[in-house]
Amino acid sequence: MCAALSESPAKNRAQEVLHETFGFESFRPGQEAAVDALLAGRHALIVMPTGSGKSLCFQVPALVKDGFAVVVSPLIALMQDQVSALKLAGIAADSINSGNSWQDNDDAWHRLTQGETKLIYLSPERLMSEQMLEDLQALPVSLIAIDEAHCISQWGPSFRPEYEDLTRLPELFPGIPIAALTATADAVTRDDIAARLFANKVSQFVLGFDRPNIRLSVASKQTWKTQLREFLSRHPGTSGIIYCLSRRKTIETAALLEADGITALAYHAGMDKHEREANQDRFMSEAGIVMVATIAFGMGIDKSDVRFVLHLDLPGSLEAYYQEIGRAGRDGEMAEAHMLYGLADMAMRRRFIEEENAGDDRKRREHKRLDALLGYCEAPTCRRVALLRYFGERSEPCGNCDVCLDPVELADGTIDAQKLLSAVYRSGQRFGAAHVIDIVRGSETERIEKWGHHRLKTFGVGAERSKDEWRSIIRQLVAAGHLRLDIAGYGGLSITRTGNDLLRGRTEFRYRKDKLVKAKPRTREITLKKKPEIREEDMSLLDALRALRLELAQARGVPAYVIFPDRSLLEMAEKRPSTMEEFSEINGVGAVKLKNFARAFLAVIATKGKI
Repeated sequence: MCAALSESPAKNRAQEVLHETFGFESFRPGQEAAVDALLAGRHALIVMPTGSGKSLCFQVPALVKDGFAVVVSPLIALMQDQVSALKLAGIAADSINSGNSWQDNDDAWHRLTQGETKLIYLSPERLMSEQMLEDLQALPVSLIAIDEAHCISQWGPSFRPEYEDLTRLPELFPGIPIAALTATADAVTRDDIAARLFANKVSQFVLGFDRPNIRLSVASKQTWKTQLREFLSRHPGTSGIIYCLSRRKTIETAALLEADGITALAYHAGMDKHEREANQDRFMSEAGIVMVATIAFGMGIDKSDVRFVLHLDLPGSLEAYYQEIGRAGRDGEMAEAHMLYGLADMAMRRRFIEEENAGDDRKRREHKRLDALLGYCEAPTCRRVALLRYFGERSEPCGNCDVCLDPVELADGTIDAQKLLSAVYRSGQRFGAAHVIDIVRGSETERIEKWGHHRLKTFGVGAERSKDEWRSIIRQLVAAGHLRLDIAGYGGLSITRTGNDLLRGRTEFRYRKDKLVKAKPRTREITLKKKPEIREEDMSLLDALRALRLELAQARGVPAYVIFPDRSLLEMAEKRPSTMEEFSEINGVGAVKLKNFARAFLAVIATKGKI
């Protein structure tokens, strides 16, 4: 079917839409195959990194096919921004949500029923209401797209019960292709989405998770204000995002930076909506702004020149961490993702999990996800290898993380590792870390007695080490790929092929000692490599183009990036088009944006772009 489609009118029309409407000459990696699948009527599970253009995968087929597409989106603000961006490109899009007036929603529904709309954005709750389902089933739905699809999975990092009902869609809309899209889904989550939503009848498109231009580094939290200042001294005058766990800390940190002469803004869900939006607009439009935020900030943000993401507190999971650091370096130039973590962070995250209104299965799963994150923090070898392995991707040592660039002093832990691996093996490769530690420490618990594990040869062989030391070693064995953690099950540990080699003495295991207890100050500063910077005369023009973009955005009541993304402005500053035809060749300039915005931007280029 794919071969036939490659020569089909639908395929040709998709290329026309990509160029004429969205202003792109060609699809990015992964997009075309997903578009082809949806045009051929197949379901698609699309996993692509933040900023890789997932939305085009369903927007292009929606414009090619007859009828209209239903897009499920979890946040009203994100929904509205995407609709605004589509409208600016001349696409008939609408949203029906609780943030609109009754009249606005009624008008949007009228346009939909009259065949005037190509994409309608709905929340999962509104879509799955019986009345909405009944009404949509009588209309020509061409495809359904589910954004942030990891929310469907009970194993996903942001499970939302209201997403669960979406699993009824294939039955309610038979023959209609469904696209499930996410940037953060490990293999367990992908398999769960495929089973729950698609009964495993789905084409999967998983683009590589690696972002090689982002330098990865982690440090134990000691004096966080001093560590913050030291980190920012490596990034003077650049844009970046600092994530904090609490609203209070975002305010405190932003004030601290302002006192140090750094332009910093705060962003959290408890702020006044207008102040929050104003801060977001400044961050998007001005260079050298540092945004200090909770996780409320970031979804839908596309600022190309973010040079760093700093976590002052431990994130919730590797999936959350990956999504958040993905906001750095979207222009392909060097960026840095740095994280501070400490014992208090671990305790707080554990408490959050226990206090969550969720069942034991979910709590157990979240504890194991946190274990995986801590394993990454304590990785004795390349961090990128450990991070990508978590998402099921193999990698060689990257040479662009703190461990590769400044290797830590490792201790020989082969004997201790073999003690643990032997305990895992002899107890049947089904028990979790706590039980295995009880075995090696010789703890006479009720569970040990029940399973007869006090009679194992490995019982008590590691009594000299504390539970915390053994937990650290286990996390590092998981991070190094010697032990496998069953996140989808009961957190059981099993031995991998490399772990079996280690157990049999064919290889050795070196590990970092608990750095939270025995941390030493770094002796060598890491200086971020950079590509050649944009010419000074181009930067002056770029600032003028950004100012115009902000003015146009404010006049229309939309975020600045929906006018043009930074990458389009950068191309304008470098190529300096002087005619409508030359402007049309800028990436991201479709027919409608050419008509509505070209003259204004050409005027700025003509005035400010003289060398």
